[in-house]
Amino acid sequence: MSAVIGLCLGLACLWNSTLLGPLWIFVGFFMLRLFGQGSMTLIPSTLVPQWFIQKRGRAFSIMALGGFASSSFIPLFNVWMIQTWDLRVTWWVWGGLLNLLFTPLTYYFTVNKPEDVGLSPDGDSPKIVKSPDSFPIDKKKDIIDTEINWTLAEAKKTRTFWFILLAAAVPALINKGLTFHLISILGERGISPLNSAFILTLMALVGFPVSFLAGFILERVKTNYALAFVFLGEIMVLLTLQGVDSQLNVIVFGLMWGFVVGFEQITLNLIWPNYYRRRHLGSIEELLLV
Repeated sequence: MSAVIGLCLGLACLWNSTLLGPLWIFVGFFMLRLFGQGSMTLIPSTLVPQWFIQKRGRAFSIMALGGFASSSFIPLFNVWMIQTWDLRVTWWVWGGLLNLLFTPLTYYFTVNKPEDVGLSPDGDSPKIVKSPDSFPIDKKKDIIDTEINWTLAEAKKTRTFWFILLAAAVPALINKGLTFHLISILGERGISPLNSAFILTLMALVGFPVSFLAGFILERVKTNYALAFVFLGEIMVLLTLQGVDSQLNVIVFGLMWGFVVGFEQITLNLIWPNYYRRRHLGSIEELLLV
């Protein structure tokens, strides 16, 4: 799936390099959202839990570093390519890198789960693994050599599943809305577009170390408690945004937003495998794309 989605995303970039009209652009951005931010983020959040159980939090933290690093670097790199060449060439560069470099690398070097190569999660020998406290009560017990895995049909019958799905959707709505409309929102308060765009870089720089620490913290803290903390943070971020009227307030908003997003990203990645385990995780998390 990594190779297939990588190829499709590369083709979407090449499609966008043509820019033949509004309908063409609509289809192109639809494919970018479907194969990029949707599918391409779903695959690693499903792959990492296959390889780690007890050390799952720190594994997600390390994975998140790449996302925050790219959020800090790639926008600047894109601006440089567009100004140096043009938008069309920039699309060609990303389409070529995805099709010629990323796709073959993932095809030949990605292993779906440790059992496929004779290993066990976390590199441990098979042993008794204690279910996390967050595991649904009617299936909570010690697991010997294997996990009790929920199918999508079984998960959908639990009230917890729908609460988690709602909890995962709310931060996505807030953060995507803020990201796409940040310049216009802050522009109404007299903040220049340049300073507004700086917030995205500041948010990524703050989220970088926070996400790394969050994984280690969440190995010791229940994910439902962490999710409640994330929601409180989202509320504070929105309240802070309401009062932004100066450059200092913009910086405070960016710092708070980066802290919350860094913690939120690890929490939402962890909560699904902690509750419903590994085997059917892809079909369960797929609902996040709907």
